[in-house]
Amino acid sequence: MSLESVRAFFAEKAPDIAVIVTEQSSATVALAAEAHGVEPAQIAKTICARVGEDIVLIVAAGTARLSNRKFKDRFAAKPRMLDAEQVAATTSHPVGGVCPFGLPTDLPVYCDRSLSAFAEVVPAAGATNAAVRIAPERMAALVNAEWVDVCE
Repeated sequence: MSLESVRAFFAEKAPDIAVIVTEQSSATVALAAEAHGVEPAQIAKTICARVGEDIVLIVAAGTARLSNRKFKDRFAAKPRMLDAEQVAATTSHPVGGVCPFGLPTDLPVYCDRSLSAFAEVVPAAGATNAAVRIAPERMAALVNAEWVDVCE
């Protein structure tokens, strides 16, 4: 179902972007980079965090790490990561397939500036073996993301 919600999202908002389903898993940054023939940093990982009572999605370069200081400076709170069950319940996507596309409800999405180093990034697409190739700016526009600097 999650993969289907992502396919429906792209069919409606960006029909020129194909969802790529591979035989091999892309559930981790290293596996995704290998499956799609890109550098690990080009994998756009989506992190689900709780800020107070709100849940936000942070999309960052695959090799970037959240900076507690930068996150707290931006959101006035320390990030609290959701567990796998909470992630699936919130996004409808399994861990390893989490992305800002095809969500059951609107969530605030933030793209970290670490993505801007690339002309194309490869975020997951709702399954542990699905992804898309997309320009970071287009991804941000499609999901109404705000650009932030919260990673190291």
